[in-house]
Amino acid sequence: MDEKYVVKTDNDYSKPMKRTEAINMVKQYADEGVSAYIISEDEAKRIKNSKSGFNKPKWS
Repeated sequence: MDEKYVVKTDNDYSKPMKRTEAINMVKQYADEGVSAYIISEDEAKRIKNSKSGFNKPKWS
């Protein structure tokens, strides 16, 4: 299965990409001090079309 992922920042969504590309992009953003999250392509579409938006994960 060739699932695609999207990197979500506070201001933008990336283009759909492979998992390894998404991981590398998030690491690059982290080095720059930018918060970024990996989400599935389907989840990105859901978020863009919903009023509730993206819910940032709350780590314990």
